[in-house]
Amino acid sequence: MSQTPGLEGPALTVLVTGGSGASGVAVARALAAAGHRVATVGSDQARIKEAAEKAGDGVTPFACDLAVLDDVRELRDDVIRTFGAVDAVIHLVGGWRGGQGIADQSDEDWDFLARGAITTLRNVSRVFFDDVAASPHGRFAMVSSTTVENPTASTANYVAAKAAAEAWTMAMADGFRRTPEAGSGGQAAAVVLVVKALVDDGLRRAHPERKFAGATDVADLAAAVVRLFTVPAEELNGTRLRLAD
Repeated sequence: MSQTPGLEGPALTVLVTGGSGASGVAVARALAAAGHRVATVGSDQARIKEAAEKAGDGVTPFACDLAVLDDVRELRDDVIRTFGAVDAVIHLVGGWRGGQGIADQSDEDWDFLARGAITTLRNVSRVFFDDVAASPHGRFAMVSSTTVENPTASTANYVAAKAAAEAWTMAMADGFRRTPEAGSGGQAAAVVLVVKALVDDGLRRAHPERKFAGATDVADLAAAVVRLFTVPAEELNGTRLRLAD
């Protein structure tokens, strides 16, 4: 994909969901360092405030249960009052549950994964779609897994939820193609970032015996997110960008 230097200039307002985790902190920090205004979102007020402080200057915390549509609508109002219109959403909400095989894929695990991977994404995308579509540099990105390409019985719940989230994101890409702005070459893009797993320094310290083969460091994920704003939308929209080895 070609890079367009002119896209690097504007300071954008970027919403980072799932901002309390290591990936959220890394992505928020990198976006702020690139000159963007960052609204980072988590479900717990104390945790998201601490995460925003770790991310550094230019990162503002917001607490919201993204699985509740009305709460996401209130979040949009709060972010707009603080920054103005949102240009991009980086969706990092997810979770993990596994099992031994098909028979033990529990309803409890499915509900947990569907809420984190699907419901939150549907809510955020519906509420912020028009804002992202109207931005000259609109971006929507989610993080998915290489397991979608090779489903296993032990990960059936997880893979099904991730596959549904990917399908919704590709439907968003089609929606961006159909907006009036798309007639001039396209301004907004929906992208899936694919990893095997994510790793950070804290996880390495907690498990020094593990090698994390094929895992993507959260700093590399953050760098990939920043690069999304340097590539023309028509080249990005509807793509799966594989970050895994």
